[in-house]
Amino acid sequence: MSRLYLLLKYTAILLWSSFVVAPFLWALTTSFKTVNGVTSGPTYLPWLQYTPSLSGWTGLFGGTGGIDIVQPYLNSIVVTLGASAISIVLGTLAAYGLSRFTYQLGFAKNTDIIFFFVSQRIMPPIVLAIPFFLMLRFLGLLDTALGLIIVYIALLLPIAVWVMVDFFNNVPRQLDEMAMLDGCTPLQAFASVVLPNSLPGIIVAGLFCIIFGWNDFFFAFTLTFTQTQLLPVAIVALNSSVTPWWTLSASALISVTPLVVIAVLVERYLSRGHLAGAIR
Repeated sequence: MSRLYLLLKYTAILLWSSFVVAPFLWALTTSFKTVNGVTSGPTYLPWLQYTPSLSGWTGLFGGTGGIDIVQPYLNSIVVTLGASAISIVLGTLAAYGLSRFTYQLGFAKNTDIIFFFVSQRIMPPIVLAIPFFLMLRFLGLLDTALGLIIVYIALLLPIAVWVMVDFFNNVPRQLDEMAMLDGCTPLQAFASVVLPNSLPGIIVAGLFCIIFGWNDFFFAFTLTFTQTQLLPVAIVALNSSVTPWWTLSASALISVTPLVVIAVLVERYLSRGHLAGAIR
């Protein structure tokens, strides 16, 4: 029975891994093809089935039929990291208050406030497009990185609050109480005791914010023109009468690389084990 279980287990893992990795391998092989290599049928082995070419990669840096992806890439990094960092700071403070204190404004209580934050992600983005456009035009921030950061904060803050409220609810309140018994103020207890023990939650919330911000296309497309083009918009601009699948594949690999690197780096911190023994 144990051998059958192990066989089924590793077979399922192998099938799922193949399902996940196959698109990346396909994009990798396609990025080294030319138009003939793409249109002549499915091929997988370089030099044996097709002659590899770097045209797909050089097209990302101003080559023939491509774009210069460097500036959009840097714009995406600045906007995504800036909005995510501010959202995490504000969202963590808001989530701690909603987790540790009771608020009531008429019929609205803590749960209603939390639902209000979450409901901002339920709303279709098209509903917010015109208000955001008019707001940024009034402020003179259309087609600017700062304008996009402000908009992205409004989009990412609900994610940070939602994740962090749930995490703070699972951090024992005794940690706060023991810190204050030792002479800490509520703010000092939060900063020196609760916050270090909440690092996994902060990392998870930050990862979600980075993913949603990095992959956003709609607002990057509607609120910018030429001065502050982001990576998703630049990739879509590659489409023409003849779709350059080789360059699109290369750009897809480049765009997903930061997310993979971040996920690998923070994976070790995604554990709640360091709360064990925190209460004496």
